[in-house]
Amino acid sequence: MKTFGFLLISFTFVISIAYGQSNDEKKNRQLEKHWTELLDKGDTTALLKIWSENYVVNNPNGRIVTPKDIVALMRSGHKFPSVKRIIENITFIQDIAVVMGKELQQPENMTTNTEEWIPRRFTNVWIKTENGWQLAARQSSKVSAE
Repeated sequence: MKTFGFLLISFTFVISIAYGQSNDEKKNRQLEKHWTELLDKGDTTALLKIWSENYVVNNPNGRIVTPKDIVALMRSGHKFPSVKRIIENITFIQDIAVVMGKELQQPENMTTNTEEWIPRRFTNVWIKTENGWQLAARQSSKVSAE
């Protein structure tokens, strides 16, 4: 009976390590949520700390933009619509995290009915630097109706 108990505890421990989230994965999930909140608030100062120096975005309109473009747009009074992000996968390659999933973007009429929100796919690339994780690149595309 002691052997069975020991095996059960050992098995549970191994499974929790094998399938549990790593600290980096937890941190990236938190950062994904945090930078989206900062974008919603229009906090350009905090966003510039999260974005890498060479951050680049291929936006849903097919334009490639940089922090300079985004900050100028926000300071001109533009408010980005709310986005609900569903992370489907995070892949780590050394000090790089590739986050993929789907998003729902609030439409221009700013309805809170999420069934009317615009579906998109996204890929965010984070790099681990001496200052912590920073968002280096982002791509987001509208999902076309089939």
